[in-house]
Amino acid sequence: MAAPHGWKQETLRAGKFDLSIYLPESITANSDLTIYIEGDGLAWISHRHPSADPSPIDPLALRLALAQPAGNAAYLARPCQLLQSGDASCSNRYWTGDRFAPEVIDASNIAITQLKARFRAKELKLVGYSGGAAIAALVAARRHDVSHLVSVAGNLDTSAWTRLHRLTPLHGSMNPGTYAHDLRSIPQFHFSGAKDQNIPPTLTEGFADLFPSANRPSVHIEPGFDHECCWVEAWPRLWQMIATQAP
Repeated sequence: MAAPHGWKQETLRAGKFDLSIYLPESITANSDLTIYIEGDGLAWISHRHPSADPSPIDPLALRLALAQPAGNAAYLARPCQLLQSGDASCSNRYWTGDRFAPEVIDASNIAITQLKARFRAKELKLVGYSGGAAIAALVAARRHDVSHLVSVAGNLDTSAWTRLHRLTPLHGSMNPGTYAHDLRSIPQFHFSGAKDQNIPPTLTEGFADLFPSANRPSVHIEPGFDHECCWVEAWPRLWQMIATQAP
């Protein structure tokens, strides 16, 4: 998927994890970099049995990165996803109850800092798909170089999400919904599909409602879209909405 676009895969050591990244073979330094963070992938094979490998069958965040029409972009997978070889730190708790654990956020933050240095960037746009939006938000809450926080069908309040679906709470995870105060000053775009039954627009609107009216993030609901369709095809158009808003 990536090679025809002139991109390559690498593995970064970040905190306690090896993390898979994709980036262009040839990098032109620029002050702005957009980093796309993958969703939860194949976390479960049934309601009771976690997957042995959380790699996404369809890495939608990577396809979004490849569809970005202009500017520098890179892709960051989640722990234990899309690795060329095994990682001793890969326990299935890191794609189930501890998927947003502090050590996962630490590792993602370290990898993002490494990518920023590779591209010689000064400012970052973080784009998270599905559960990757939680990673993006939790990382953004601790950084001062994020110009935009963007979610695509994003899980931004994990407690509200588990309540909606009557799932076991993610006790080992951090919840971005509790960090609204730290995200107030960051321009945000949150894209939601009107037909998304996994993370419906009500959850996205609920996250936005955690902010004061003066800092309420922009929520854009796409008619006809669900959790997977049709984000990649529409991404050049949606990207322009982000790119034209200066921080």
